[in-house]
Amino acid sequence: MQYTAEAALAARRLSHVILSTEDREVAEVGRQSGLDVPFMRPAELAEDDTPTLPVVQHAVRWMEAHGEHFDAICLLQPTSPLRRALDIDACIERLEQSEADAVVTILPVPAEYNPHWVYFQDDGGLLRLSTGEVNPIPRRQSLPPAFHREGSVYVTRRDVVMEQHNLYGNSVVGHLLDSERCVNIDSLEDWERAELLLRGWAN
Repeated sequence: MQYTAEAALAARRLSHVILSTEDREVAEVGRQSGLDVPFMRPAELAEDDTPTLPVVQHAVRWMEAHGEHFDAICLLQPTSPLRRALDIDACIERLEQSEADAVVTILPVPAEYNPHWVYFQDDGGLLRLSTGEVNPIPRRQSLPPAFHREGSVYVTRRDVVMEQHNLYGNSVVGHLLDSERCVNIDSLEDWERAELLLRGWAN
């Protein structure tokens, strides 16, 4: 959370940075990191299987009920701690300069996982390409670039979040990151990779 707080507070384009949590110890760590913790999140929005969207909507409703209004919402999850302030600002600028509903950070999909080479298997064991095409593209060099959501920065227009009940909307623009600077911590192996990256940057 400290890394996320530092990046958020260093970003030039964020007008207010808050932490949503139901945990008082986490809230105190957030405050020590410089974050505003204006409310405690309701327990029913803090279960292991709670989706992200209602958590964001709760935060927006609370802030608006207390006099603050925003044209866009930036979601920064602490499980992606290595994002940089300049990437946050770049995503916000891309949203401002486009007609898109949202901007998300992305990474390239390796060729072997390109949708033109990925198959789904039906109940009978038959494979079909994820693109719906009959035959795969034969040459790696002919594959169109493909990308996957990286997860460290989401910037979405306020009305898309609150009225369309969506973090992506109907049109999404990507901000490409360097995979050597990215980690999403879901496992012990991810944690170890994050530590290796940080040690490498310190040397």
